[in-house]
Amino acid sequence: MKVAIGCDHRGVKVKEKVKEILKEKKIEIEDVGPYSEEACDYPDFGFKVAELVGKKEVDYGILICNTGLGMTIVANKVKGVRAILCLNSDLTSLGRKHNDGNLMVLGVKYLNSEEQLRTIIDTWFSTKFEGGRHKRRVEKIINWEKGILTRNEWEMELKKWKQEVRRWQSRAWRR
Repeated sequence: MKVAIGCDHRGVKVKEKVKEILKEKKIEIEDVGPYSEEACDYPDFGFKVAELVGKKEVDYGILICNTGLGMTIVANKVKGVRAILCLNSDLTSLGRKHNDGNLMVLGVKYLNSEEQLRTIIDTWFSTKFEGGRHKRRVEKIINWEKGILTRNEWEMELKKWKQEVRRWQSRAWRR
């Protein structure tokens, strides 16, 4: 298993701790930076990790910033990414079970201990996607990204175009 990891300047220390935990689990890591606490822009590193996940060059991604909000927004802009803000084990578990999350986002501000961090990481890697009714919903997200219409959407679009054709035909026949 391979995981890409990145952060902003506020997440560098936590990123190093996460890397230690992942190494204990024998998980391969691709660290995209940054490598110092010098101020930087979170989208630069968020997009790098999200692209690796979206292109399936890694199995999962982990992003870290102060609140987790900015990185979650950035990551979810990338096709193929379902980023989950993992502030506790409950959100983490539900994000994996129900949303088939493939990118974990951590907020430094909400991590109170190394034990909490370990619990969130353990929950992420031990929880599997449930499928079932959730599979249908995740597939709708994937289809939206691909620009694929559902049958219902296709029928509504066809109905709209038929009405437009009739309108133009009636105009042409009036002349």
